[in-house]
Amino acid sequence: MEIQIPILADGAATMSSLGMDKDSIKELLKQIADAAARTDKEKMFPEDAFEWLAEAGLLSVTLPGKQTDCQLPENDHILQLLKRVGAANLSVGRVYEGHINALNLIHLYATSEQKKSWYGDVNQQKKLFSVWNTQANDGVKLFSIGNGRYRMEGAKTFCSGAGWIKRPLVTGQLIGASKQGWQMCIIPTERVQAIPQDDSFWQPLGMRASASYKMDFTGIELDETDLLGQPDDYYKQPYFSGGAVRFAAVQLGGAEALFDETRTFLASMGRTDDVLQRTRLAEMAWLIESGNQWINAAGAKMDTWLTSGSDADKIVTYANMTRTAIEEICLRVMPLAERSVGARGLMRPLPFERIHRDLTFYLRQPAPDATIVDVGRYVLDNQKGANELWY
Repeated sequence: MEIQIPILADGAATMSSLGMDKDSIKELLKQIADAAARTDKEKMFPEDAFEWLAEAGLLSVTLPGKQTDCQLPENDHILQLLKRVGAANLSVGRVYEGHINALNLIHLYATSEQKKSWYGDVNQQKKLFSVWNTQANDGVKLFSIGNGRYRMEGAKTFCSGAGWIKRPLVTGQLIGASKQGWQMCIIPTERVQAIPQDDSFWQPLGMRASASYKMDFTGIELDETDLLGQPDDYYKQPYFSGGAVRFAAVQLGGAEALFDETRTFLASMGRTDDVLQRTRLAEMAWLIESGNQWINAAGAKMDTWLTSGSDADKIVTYANMTRTAIEEICLRVMPLAERSVGARGLMRPLPFERIHRDLTFYLRQPAPDATIVDVGRYVLDNQKGANELWY
């Protein structure tokens, strides 16, 4: 039964379905949260959660004609959805964000025939997409072998979803073709040789269920229809760095989950009347609400700026501020929650311990210092007053 996303007057996105009431949708997210502990192990993946999301229509929610259609100014709504899924299970939120990212890149750079094919993979086949760009010294190269064919060589690391992703978007250096550069391709996994995966690589502190293995694409052959966009489209701004607001929204969902688990634990211990606990929870509450203000503002401003054609630098800088602010908010919420629950609250099987580990690991995103430096550069180079910078 497909879910739609009506928007409340306060700008927050909540979920209800055609034929399903709000309580039923809350049950979907609770179902995902309750199942999270079962897949909190290496070599496991929350398959059930993605089946439930697919049945609810949430894998295709950004496709043309859907309520958060990525052709429309709907960033603020999709950020709230990502936050809600992240609050249910950060590993599911991470993989789901990668799926949404891949579909957005298809919207931006695919031909009409490619869109028809790949959108059909989501709509009819319920296939999961993702974006795998991170690599080490043995990174991916795509060699032109003539007649519109290409052979891959090399591997990617941190491939979230690993073998469960049926349409991975993989990047690599295009070599030997008339055009050179960093090329995107989408691999039709059922039509190529099996992709070897190294799951021994994946022994993380948290986010175990995201199954972010190392994948070796050596020997895979593709044709022209599998290549997405032109070389170096992947790094075009503001879409490349601007996408950071999506993982920031998922992270904020993790902080909200910690907040809720802290309140539940204190209530179970009969400690809600303690003045120090109330003080800590008050601080957590305003920190999280400030995070909501950040992602709501980022979504609304990006919608406005992208529609009006504002300069990419401005959009990227605001996205960098948002991801930095959300990281700081999460890092402040976590020790407050720890102090509130104490050692007893950090014991399994309570969800707090897993959520804390997952959020600790997920907050380690690439180039945090460089994003701050970039914000400083922008505001120092810009001559507008502080009250005019973001309007």
